[in-house]
Amino acid sequence: MNKLKLGLVFLFILTGVVGFTYLSESAMVIRVLSVLVGLLLAAFVARYTTQGQNFYSFCRESSEETRKVVWPNRKETLQTSGVVFAFVVAMALFLWLIDAALMSIVKLMMDQDV
Repeated sequence: MNKLKLGLVFLFILTGVVGFTYLSESAMVIRVLSVLVGLLLAAFVARYTTQGQNFYSFCRESSEETRKVVWPNRKETLQTSGVVFAFVVAMALFLWLIDAALMSIVKLMMDQDV
């Protein structure tokens, strides 16, 4: 029964896409609605499959876990952002120095070969 439901899900999605193509002469709103209706019907049927129920419970548990997260306050956020910004500037300068040194070495070697 689960395979039949999954087949129906794919059929609804395919119907929405075919409807979008078939209604090429219609307004874009109608074409997009055909895809949305196909996706909504597919989601409705998929909700009652084993995989859909697993996905729904995963989403519900993820939402519960998100509520448990302790978010940083403004001061912590600004401090962390400042450290990240300082590190990015330091790395940019370091890589620029390495690039300049390597470029000088290559130029020096190229002049010696000439």
